[in-house]
Amino acid sequence: MKVTITKQCMGDRNCNELCPEVFEYDEDLLKSTIKLDKIPEHLKEVVRKAAEECGAKAIIIEE
Repeated sequence: MKVTITKQCMGDRNCNELCPEVFEYDEDLLKSTIKLDKIPEHLKEVVRKAAEECGAKAIIIEE
């Protein structure tokens, strides 16, 4: 699984709260970023939940 965040990110930080192991907020860019190139198996479900709950639909998942 690979995850990207599009420029539609509104910076509400919900994904950061759900899964801080994968997502972090960049104060300079004013949006969330991805910490990992490949998502570990044990975090995939919470990453999917973050994508589903993203109000801007800015989290893109490639399986």
